[in-house]
Amino acid sequence: MIVVRRVDELRAVIRAARVRGERIAFVPTMGALHDGHLALMQRARKDGECVVVSLFVNPAQFTEAVDLDGYPRDEARDVRLLESVGVHVLFAPAVDEVYPGGFATTVEVAELSVPLEGVARGPQHFRGVATVVTKLLNMVQPDAAFFGQKDAQQALIIQRLVRDLDLPVRIEICPTVREADGLAMSSRNALLDSAARQKAVTLWKALSAVEHAVARGETHTAIALAAGSILLKAEGIEPEYFAAVDAATLLPVTSFTGTTLIAIAARVGGVRLIDNVLIHREGAA
Repeated sequence: MIVVRRVDELRAVIRAARVRGERIAFVPTMGALHDGHLALMQRARKDGECVVVSLFVNPAQFTEAVDLDGYPRDEARDVRLLESVGVHVLFAPAVDEVYPGGFATTVEVAELSVPLEGVARGPQHFRGVATVVTKLLNMVQPDAAFFGQKDAQQALIIQRLVRDLDLPVRIEICPTVREADGLAMSSRNALLDSAARQKAVTLWKALSAVEHAVARGETHTAIALAAGSILLKAEGIEPEYFAAVDAATLLPVTSFTGTTLIAIAARVGGVRLIDNVLIHREGAA
């Protein structure tokens, strides 16, 4: 695996791959890799002969300094994992390589950035995400880029910015990878102590309760969400949001029809976690 830290180095490596006729598949990460990340890379390997992974903890998307400072980092461990799944290029730039002195440009996706995480984390968060992803896509210029469904709102925003800015890349959204007990894999899970880890699975149980309610015939989102809220309350978890929204617009919905995103965010043991499920139901009133 080739490790590069400057944009000019990255472009030289990719230019050589293009000359060889290789397709470029890209997986952006903030490191602290887990099996969910590795699943994206394995999917990328099926799509391109040259798999590029970025490792960059993006300061622009953190609204709290303590959250940025506490984000888990272990590049040596990440390198070993990348090599184990056959990644070809690691791009691990310094902050000033991505945001040079005098940097003054941002990318903002209206409407989709406003609800859910936009309320919880403020407008800066998705401006930071949209800006860094746009920059990374321009730096790598991949044929396809791979993101996880766990960050559903982020995935929608990236799909929209690629469409709106006519970026020549295919965006692939891959299913959430979960632990054996259902907890969505996340770099933040490493910050959970044993008691918080046991409690954290309640987010998945709450989402599953909504799914089960719909499977039993429930059509009203408020009633289905209440089934999950009971489980959260029993564990003393007060979610920042636990919402049913249209999967394409993120607007609130009152009944299950088409595709509905059930999204949740909560702090467990001081660690902020997010998760979601998609519910498909045609013809509901």
